Amino acid sequence: MTIELNHTVVPARDKVASAKFFARIFGLAFDERRRLFRSNGALALDFAGSDRIAIHHYAFKVSEDEFDAIFKRIEEEGIAYGSGPFSREDMEINHRGGWRGVYFDDPNGHILELLTVEEQ
Repeated sequence: MTIELNHTVVPARDKVASAKFFARIFGLAFDERRRLFRSNGALALDFAGSDRIAIHHYAFKVSEDEFDAIFKRIEEEGIAYGSGPFSREDMEINHRGGWRGVYFDDPNGHILELLTVEEQ
């Protein structure tokens, strides 16, 4: 049996606003059920309302074209970004091993990462 992650819960102060943020940045339609599906349908993000937020790290492997489109939306919204998980505001993209990666925060402080290839 192959094991794959089906969904995960993202704690959010405002689950509707958080779902809309993810939909907007990743170029997906907002799902009224507060669930977003990746374009391949393999992973759902469920947003759960919470007053106490433990910061999580979510990494998304994307194609080069998807990276360009998402990064453009990050810039258009004036979201600070960076080259590493501890340098999320240096306004740099990393180019480790010929691939690209960038880190930024969602409205709840979760660390979001885009990468164009899997880390070895």
